Amino acid sequence: MKILRTTYLSLGTNLGDKLQNLQGALDEISIVIGAITHVSAVYKTNSWGFEAPDFFNIAIRVETAWTPELLLEKIEKIEKNLGRTKLNSDQYESRLIDIDILLFDDDIIFSPQLLIPHSRMLERLFVLAPLNEIAPKLIHPITKTTIEKCLADCKDKNEITKTDLVLKRPIPISEKYSYIAIEGNIGAGKTTLTNMMAADFNAKKVLERFADNPFLPKFYEDKERYAFPLEMSFLADRYQQLSDDLAQYDLFKNFIISDYYVFKSVIFSKVTLNEDEFKLYRKVFDMMYKEMLKPDLYVFLYQSPERLLENIKKRGRDYEQNISAEYLKQIHDGYMDFIKSKTEINTLIIDVSDYDFVKHPEDYKKIIAAIQAH
Repeated sequence: MKILRTTYLSLGTNLGDKLQNLQGALDEISIVIGAITHVSAVYKTNSWGFEAPDFFNIAIRVETAWTPELLLEKIEKIEKNLGRTKLNSDQYESRLIDIDILLFDDDIIFSPQLLIPHSRMLERLFVLAPLNEIAPKLIHPITKTTIEKCLADCKDKNEITKTDLVLKRPIPISEKYSYIAIEGNIGAGKTTLTNMMAADFNAKKVLERFADNPFLPKFYEDKERYAFPLEMSFLADRYQQLSDDLAQYDLFKNFIISDYYVFKSVIFSKVTLNEDEFKLYRKVFDMMYKEMLKPDLYVFLYQSPERLLENIKKRGRDYEQNISAEYLKQIHDGYMDFIKSKTEINTLIIDVSDYDFVKHPEDYKKIIAAIQAH
């Protein structure tokens, strides 16, 4: 479990499409750094300390799991991604985006790389006015006074105007959803993604207990003999696990995320069982399904058959090595039929055939961005 801490950031821009620069920074911060809980109005100010176009400035409150040092690294990378280039000079300069750490909980940090609280925040009206809007009673850890008092005592006489411009606060995944199901074909990466998201977003995870099923290795050796006991045992275990875990809300977790949805039982059983067995199975399933909690979001990870076979081979489970491309296609078609028929379920399909979201953070970020934007 990652510990979330509160940081306040100041954002400024005076080049290009300034409102879009701020919105782009908010979107990046929400994905890379953490949930943005408060966003101030946009304030227009004269350039501070040099002659240049007017600035747009805002302050935001963010819940993050990063340490202050790693937070600074993430911020600098966001600035670079958004087009900021820093000159090798101590002088002020125009910029597409500037993101400063103002406060981090009540920490006081003095290091060559990082000063918290920000060393000049008390001198700057363009920092204090937006910050006061979202956190007037917040205590400055050095002066021991409120931000409201710091603003009143500020000697900065620069002109500042609160505008009517509107920014969209990115809604955190934890605010949008209570229960997310990650699904996909065999080897699509659903368990890996579930583990990563559970860690990053402080979610309670529910993982399928396939490794404990004694019928699974036998099924891959003799499908006709073991198909029915395998599917019935999976159904019973999935029903019990989801019923128990989804009913037990964890006050210390933001939401629930699972690496399967119970309807996969029907998808797989339709492929593996004969007609009579499937009819019996479906009757049992339908009785159970009525009682199951439905996910707020159903994410389906699409992988090409070639990538699926590569992944299956790479993870090295002996009993999976004889899985055929035809079998994977049948499972895929079953998922597509389910998605088309269950229009009441909020579904998002993400093609991850060209992604490696374990080795490449940018690929993982694309997936999170797609879920947040959905």
